[in-house]
Order: sequence, then structure tokens, then C-alpha cells
Amino acid sequence: MKHWLLFYDYVPDYLERRGAHRPAHFEHASASVARGELLAAGAFADPADGAVLAFATDDEGVVDAFATNDSYVENGLVTSWRVRRWVMVV
Repeated sequence: MKHWLLFYDYVPDYLERRGAHRPAHFEHASASVARGELLAAGAFADPADGAVLAFATDDEGVVDAFATNDSYVENGLVTSWRVRRWVMVV
């Protein structure tokens, strides 16, 4: 099993705009958790300018698909995102 980190960069007014899209974002994340793909996720604080999500899957496409179908990305709260392979040691 390979591990991946998905990095999000947020718009400056992310905190003000996220409310309308948060339920769909959490539903999307919960479905990924249920499939055993998404291991952990959370936003950065002070400033709230991005987030990181950790995945376990052999297929990087799963992570790309998560991002492209996330309500935060679809509705412009994420200015850019990138996926990096993560060699988890512990």
C-alpha cells in the first residue's frame, strides 16, 4: 500500500466562504474514509490558508479524483492542490 499527501491552498476568505460547501466536503471525505482511502485530514491554523489530507492507496488517481470532486475545489475555495507520494515510516 502506498501513501499520499494531498495539499490544498485556500483562498484568503476561506473561513467566510466554507459554510455553504462544508456539508458536501465532509460527506465526500466520509465516503473516502469508509472506502479505506482517506486516513486523516485537517486544515492549517493561524493562518487558515490550506490543508493536508493523508491517503492510503496504490492508485494516485484515487487522490486526484478526490480533489477534483471535492466541493471546496469545485466552488473555488482551493486555489491550487498537489499530490505527493509519502513514504510513511512510523
